[in-house]
Amino acid sequence: QVQLVESGGGLVQAGDSLSLTCATSERTFNSYAMGWFRQAPGKEREFVAAISWGGGSTLYADSVKGRGTISRDNAKNTVYLQMNSLKPEDTAVYYCAAGRPQSLRRGYEYAYWGQGTQVTVSS
Repeated sequence: QVQLVESGGGLVQAGDSLSLTCATSERTFNSYAMGWFRQAPGKEREFVAAISWGGGSTLYADSVKGRGTISRDNAKNTVYLQMNSLKPEDTAVYYCAAGRPQSLRRGYEYAYWGQGTQVTVSS
């Protein structure tokens, strides 16, 4: 079982930046693609960004493209999501996920999930 722990969430103002971190002790971390997803109250979980196992490919939701950057450090078993120019509509619980999905966007194809970290953006 791969355990993922997210951190870095909090309360920020619109226009601020935030960096989320997802860490694991899993030794095979570098064999997994990693994704960030989010779920706002009353809404379905949605894809935010993903990165391939080696870091060579990244994918972003249109809603964060140009404002978000996903990266990973396989030596530290960690994946990051840098979010800039935050908007109130970015408010959600952010989850990281690990897996070997056919499509990086498909949350249901990720095998392992963290507990989530709350991001709240005030206007």
